[in-house]
Amino acid sequence: MNKKLFLTFIIGILGVSAFSQKRVGGAQNLQRFDLRKYHFGFALSGNQSSFYLDYKPDFSFSDSLLSITNVPQAGFNLAILASYNPIPNINFRFVPGLSFQDRTLSYSFIKPNGKVDTQLKPVSSVWLEFPIITKFRTNRTNNFAAYALIGGKYAIDMQSQKDVDNNVAQQLVLKLTKTDYAVEAGGGFDFFLPYFKFGIEFKTSMGLKNVLLQENTRYSAPLEKLKTRAFVVSITFEG
Repeated sequence: MNKKLFLTFIIGILGVSAFSQKRVGGAQNLQRFDLRKYHFGFALSGNQSSFYLDYKPDFSFSDSLLSITNVPQAGFNLAILASYNPIPNINFRFVPGLSFQDRTLSYSFIKPNGKVDTQLKPVSSVWLEFPIITKFRTNRTNNFAAYALIGGKYAIDMQSQKDVDNNVAQQLVLKLTKTDYAVEAGGGFDFFLPYFKFGIEFKTSMGLKNVLLQENTRYSAPLEKLKTRAFVVSITFEG
């Protein structure tokens, strides 16, 4: 876990420590919270993003290319949260928001003198995301509950470079499609505080779509597919 994700986790833990210092077996907070059909709130997240990549099966690395590897990068998410709660243990969440993601591929080329030249190709995206998530929660134990998440999302890259002309660009751009869709799964913990519900959750996102736009440059030609993936740590607030 990199520094930014670790910092997000620490902030979450401090929040729990600061707001939930009540003895076990004490008064139950927000006793009527689960009786409400709708809850609203927001989520703050840190993410670590990379690619799942497939090489072309017939690519022989003839262009002096030795390898392509992921260099995971940190980013952050901002989202609002709307929850429909037909029963206390099952919630349906709509969590639209912005995800600022940076991904980097490291290309290793061998020079004529035998030395290795490493080139980093960063890809930045600002995704407008529309996740729909099902939340399965345990029964409350005083002011605590655990839960699992499963769902999917559709996303639009507001910073897409798909229309950049690589023939005139100063640096070759590794182009991605403007849209993506993914499955998401994870889990977390709810803490019922006196005035709101605080949550910490961990989630992985796995893209289903090949987002590579092939232009047969030295960076895209070796690749058959690129799919997005991300690990997300979130703190949530619901009232």
